[in-house]
Amino acid sequence: MNKFWTEFYPESVAKDIPYLDQSLNEYFDSTLTEFANEKFMTNMGVSYTYKQVDDMSTAIAAWIQSLGLPKGSTVGVMMPNVNQYLPTIIGTLRAGMVLTLINPLYTPRELKHQLNDSDAKLLFILEPFCTTLEPIIDKTPVETVVVSAIGDMLGTAKGTLVNFAAKYVKKAVPKYDLSRCSKCKVISFKNVLKKGPSLKYTRPDIEPDDLAMIQYTGGTTGVAKGILISHHNVVYGTQQYNEWFQPLNYDRDKEGQLTAVIALPLYHIFAFIISLLGFRSGQHFLLVTNPRDIDAFVKLLKKEQFHLLPAVNTLFQALLNHKDFKTIDFSNLKLSLAGGMAATPEMARRWLAATGLPIIEGWGMSETLGVGTANPLTNTEFNGTIGMPVPGIDIKIFDDEENELGVNQEGEIGIKGMNVIKGYHNLDNSKFFTKDGFLKTGDVGILDEKGYVKLLDRKKDMLIVSGFNVYPNEIESVIEMHPKVKECSVVGVDDELQGQSVKLFVVSDDKSLTKEELMAFSKKNLAGYKRPREIEFINELPKSTVGKILRHKLRK
Repeated sequence: MNKFWTEFYPESVAKDIPYLDQSLNEYFDSTLTEFANEKFMTNMGVSYTYKQVDDMSTAIAAWIQSLGLPKGSTVGVMMPNVNQYLPTIIGTLRAGMVLTLINPLYTPRELKHQLNDSDAKLLFILEPFCTTLEPIIDKTPVETVVVSAIGDMLGTAKGTLVNFAAKYVKKAVPKYDLSRCSKCKVISFKNVLKKGPSLKYTRPDIEPDDLAMIQYTGGTTGVAKGILISHHNVVYGTQQYNEWFQPLNYDRDKEGQLTAVIALPLYHIFAFIISLLGFRSGQHFLLVTNPRDIDAFVKLLKKEQFHLLPAVNTLFQALLNHKDFKTIDFSNLKLSLAGGMAATPEMARRWLAATGLPIIEGWGMSETLGVGTANPLTNTEFNGTIGMPVPGIDIKIFDDEENELGVNQEGEIGIKGMNVIKGYHNLDNSKFFTKDGFLKTGDVGILDEKGYVKLLDRKKDMLIVSGFNVYPNEIESVIEMHPKVKECSVVGVDDELQGQSVKLFVVSDDKSLTKEELMAFSKKNLAGYKRPREIEFINELPKSTVGKILRHKLRK
């Protein structure tokens, strides 16, 4: 199918984007230098410039290189949105290493799998999450752990106060002991920053198609699978979004620096790509460490001037429902971007009424760097679609035999582009792509006459909970480890706040098994968004004649 939708692009948006012969390191070098004196990021009231981040990330890169790790070794980063995060990411890539971003809410089981599957030799971790690492560290390939306290980049006075409050007032830093790992070396983040500037940094030879990241997404086979992301995938993805945002008509010389609110966690691909996109125009990143603390989030938005607000539906809803929402000044807001999960029409209507700006909804996957389709920025109201393919993206709708379908015909969505990954880590990739190279998304939809895509259903059983992919097979594999569970199955149920939530059906031969017992077991083994919200005991699971569990009957 020819890319007919480009005829309906806004005038200022290019119809295609050529190959960009650039690595992320070249990208960092140019942007950090160009905006050297501008503000780069602010967290908990403490800011750093692009020049400071340039120097800091180079020091981190030099320190990593001093460990003697081979080029392309995997480095894990397990932190929320704090000032340490982006310099560590940039430093890791500048050192010639491969990133794997880790959800800080992971359980020991989930963390162990990612560290082992990615073969991570070095781990940067925020102190409160060391208790997750402690029980499994000696069962991983990790050789060096860099532990950062929450206040390490908040200045001496404020940092000391924040660290004291976190540890002794809020009790947010549980006791931990990493000494059980005899082969591991533990060093503080502050020590890395202290030693790095005096160490020699050698700029590695990185090609655009070299591996930059192993990003993990929910597992269809019981464990998360690693997505292989090249430097070029990321650079190209940022350029695609940059081109789509041209209708903002933003004049930096006249209007000054844009501030983007980064409340979504940076380990999530949507927030990650939006932050790297901001590099291109020298944006200032307002990092929100805990967006669930809506009171503190609203106070921050009342205090700071901001222009860009990417979020998921649940975060927009939480803001709208806050008692002080009407006191926030939205006069400088230029773009409200919804991603990660479907935006609801009612939320979009309320947001437009309250701020005067429509919610611009798009769609993407971890496998596409969060880039795929988006509604034009020239749209003045919410239309309920996920928009049209952005420049450099090809979309086709196909049937079960991979035959391409026409407009307004329902089928699975396939996607192709230079932002789309070439495959998964340690897996047979043949089943994930069509014969002509389109990634099978598992989403069912239609493509209309103007190129707008409407999502209709999931072909796969994957759930989307608060913007995170959740795979039933992973949850079922964990729950079935419980000795009292004979078999189980998971489905998604509609949830007004999260979009979907997890419902667990359990068959047990032991009448002593309780919902509370299963809740506690899932808390130990599953990240919060994966845990069942509802549990129902049944005598048997509905199955087909060949023994396959019929989830559609459980949904009914």
